Amino acid sequence: MVPKKIPQELPTYPDFMYICKNKMQMNRHKYMQAAIETARQGIREHAGGPFGTVIVKDGCIIAKAHNCVLRDNDPTAHGEITALRDAGRRLGSHDLKGCELYTTGEPCTMCLCACMWANIDHVYYGCTIADNALIGFRDAQFDEKFGGRGNFKDFLIQLDREKCLALFEEYRQMDDALRY
Repeated sequence: MVPKKIPQELPTYPDFMYICKNKMQMNRHKYMQAAIETARQGIREHAGGPFGTVIVKDGCIIAKAHNCVLRDNDPTAHGEITALRDAGRRLGSHDLKGCELYTTGEPCTMCLCACMWANIDHVYYGCTIADNALIGFRDAQFDEKFGGRGNFKDFLIQLDREKCLALFEEYRQMDDALRY
């Protein structure tokens, strides 16, 4: 199947082009930092929780998104889902094989399954499901119903937890953050 041409109406991201041109300087920690900055933007806009995501293919960030559950009144508008949708549009394909996803919080069950459906190669996450609970998210109860994370050890890889915990603490300390 030949990928569709990327629609012209999609916004361009100058920072993506910079990252692509300098990809030899990029590493996984910098991709996670991009996810953290994306999450920070989302919490400052009161769009949702402190969850930011970037998707990388061939050393280039091709999509980025943050949680937009509150802004969009959409319970599925998690950072991972929103980024997967953007990456699919940009690549002109539902198949994201060859891509890696970086996210500030370990994906919930919905997002984990979406990553698998999209054929994401690996998911790098900062904070754990237990960390998510510390700021009021109930991912653990869904995980328990679906049997936990034991089968995903080679797919889910923790990275930069301390940096992501600092973001979560920033969110927790915000007086005007909307909780849900």
